Amino acid sequence: MEQRQSPAAAGVRPVDSLHRRYFFKLATGFVGLGLSLVTQAIIPRGLGPRAYGDFAFLSNFFTQVVSFLDTGTSTGFFTKLSQRPRESGLVVFYGYFVGLVALLIAGLLVVSQATGAWAHIWPGQSLGIVYLAAVWGLLAWLVKLATMMADAQGLTVQSELAAMGQKVLGLALIALLFGLHWLRLTSFFFYHYVIMGFFLAAVALLLRRAGHGVGWRQGLSGAEVRGYLREFYHYSHPLFLYALVGLVTGLLDRWLLQVFGGSVEQGFYGLSYQIGVLCFLCTSAMTPLLTREFAIAFGARDLAQMARLFRRYIPLLYGVAAYFGCFLAVQADKVIYLMGGKHFQGAHLAVAIMVFYPIHQTYGQLSGSVFLATGDTARFRNIGIIFMLLGLPLTYVLLAPGSMLGLNAGATGLAVKMVLLQILVVNVQLYFNARLLTLRFWRYVGHQVGCLGSFLAVATIVTLMVDKFPLFSSNIIFNFFLAGILYTIIIIILFYFYPRLLGLSKEDVWGIFKVS
Repeated sequence: MEQRQSPAAAGVRPVDSLHRRYFFKLATGFVGLGLSLVTQAIIPRGLGPRAYGDFAFLSNFFTQVVSFLDTGTSTGFFTKLSQRPRESGLVVFYGYFVGLVALLIAGLLVVSQATGAWAHIWPGQSLGIVYLAAVWGLLAWLVKLATMMADAQGLTVQSELAAMGQKVLGLALIALLFGLHWLRLTSFFFYHYVIMGFFLAAVALLLRRAGHGVGWRQGLSGAEVRGYLREFYHYSHPLFLYALVGLVTGLLDRWLLQVFGGSVEQGFYGLSYQIGVLCFLCTSAMTPLLTREFAIAFGARDLAQMARLFRRYIPLLYGVAAYFGCFLAVQADKVIYLMGGKHFQGAHLAVAIMVFYPIHQTYGQLSGSVFLATGDTARFRNIGIIFMLLGLPLTYVLLAPGSMLGLNAGATGLAVKMVLLQILVVNVQLYFNARLLTLRFWRYVGHQVGCLGSFLAVATIVTLMVDKFPLFSSNIIFNFFLAGILYTIIIIILFYFYPRLLGLSKEDVWGIFKVS
């Protein structure tokens, strides 16, 4: 069960091709970002703040529940499949686990309905919508697993093309629903079922064509099941407490916002979070690829290779996220106008703060992948639990009304809490990774500050210049895109002369773009 194959024997592509696979993902990510921007500009307008807030509340709830039941096993599955890509028994075993998770969620719904607890767990929601959200949560998890499987099998390019097809289909369907005035919360859930089903079918076909199809009738012997159970338990049991604390704190964050702020504030926060997700699209594409390479390098006990990957890619991806986030923070009022319309103007400050979350989330995802790839899940758990528990009283103070000793800051308050804790967690993780890989911790802290400060300064100056330009000062859309073009040109020039802004030397730049 624990036998290791060499990368060549396992059919793994050389690490030298990593940058080409990423830049393909980055290129398709930019196209996908454009499609997602148009799609996300339609959705809040069609649903309105209240329905959009209900979707954000319920989708977050079931994302948190599935994440808890996952308990890090999906990352373990991805890591092990990357190391043993031809082991079909591993896929069959995890398929059984997926079925178990689905049964547990169904049990939760049935018990909550029978006891009447559902009205308190999901305040202000109808039971039918709750069931729809539960199906959404399971399908979203399956999409994540399918993407991981494709990346583990070296089918990154093909899966990205399938994801692009999903986005095109999604834009066409959402435009149709909006144009026919059929965009309601119920139809919005079914819209997701269609586009997620399309992606899952496409990836299943890709895996089968590549010879990675699984015969589900093959079954597993008792000894194989026990072997896989031991393997996953050893990997994931340190994460159980982490997942439990994450479930409680994550649900309480949004539940308190729902109770103290209501669906409209939930909608404001949901929009700010979704804009942050769009900033994260291009860099999140790299997470499974780097996790795979970290796992392979650690399996070969090659810490020097892990350090090289960390040094080359993580500051670069932080810079890519900062490029988007800093511009959107300064342009928050225009972003809300484009993506939400006048009904979401109350989300301005929450958006301006929340776009910083994916910048450090990039560091967190990729730096955290070192812990997971090396199996150091206990330390990863301890860091996360400490800061999640510290965040709970902060959430209460920021969200509770003044009569209950709080600041009543609503969506803005929750955004402040999320960004602050993310920065702290990421840099504690970075400290331990720097020690493991013998890298200079303060160099990476300095890079975070310098990169963010430089991009914010450029975005602010460009925005002030464009907004004061008298001929187009009243044209919001033109000013937004003109500022974006000027901002991009200046950042490219800065990168050319000072590649350290993205944590690279000029030799690194040539190394990334060279053809092996």
